[in-house]
Amino acid sequence: MYSIDRTTSMSFKLIDVQHRHCVFTIARELRPFFLQDRSLLNSLFSFVNSVVSRMFHKDNKSELFTPGFICVLHSFDRDLKWNPHIHCLVPEGGVGSSLLWLNKKHFNYKLLRDSFQTALLNELHKRLGDSFKNVKSRIYADHNNGFYVRAMPNQCNPSQLIKYIGRYLGRPVIATSRIDSYDGVCVTFHYNRHEDNQLITETIYALDFISRLTQHIPEK
Repeated sequence: MYSIDRTTSMSFKLIDVQHRHCVFTIARELRPFFLQDRSLLNSLFSFVNSVVSRMFHKDNKSELFTPGFICVLHSFDRDLKWNPHIHCLVPEGGVGSSLLWLNKKHFNYKLLRDSFQTALLNELHKRLGDSFKNVKSRIYADHNNGFYVRAMPNQCNPSQLIKYIGRYLGRPVIATSRIDSYDGVCVTFHYNRHEDNQLITETIYALDFISRLTQHIPEK
């Protein structure tokens, strides 16, 4: 019911234009920091906000574009493991100081990747201190193209926006349809691997299965 109410509420705030579904991810090496200190998760929203706004602003500085978009945090991967990332619905256009709508079909992927990486690493360095300096240097060396951001055109037209919001806003860690069996000791479940969409079936001890699920429960 919560998901339906929130989806309906957000749908009234959306502009009737083409949107783009973007995904902002972090390096695998950084995931444990966010699991240990979940207050860091909130910063992901701020960084996505800043880099998307910057991308729009750089395209036409005189217009002072202020884009409106919806962000949703997911903490899980398809295999249920800890993988915090942000799903973002961004309109393909914006209104600036002239109050005229201007379409935006080109998203600067390099700017998004590099800016998101820099903002995130600087914040972690600020929060964790100089003990993070070596990790920061290694991340830059290993991820010299920035953090992966998916922002390809995906035909998310106005009629599909409600489906997108409902799908990602109230999505559980795992749907019951993906749980294949439980024999009293182990749980078998399946998922389509993100990299190549290959069907993967995994069997793990029940306590390990529960552990993968409970790590995604927010703190009070």
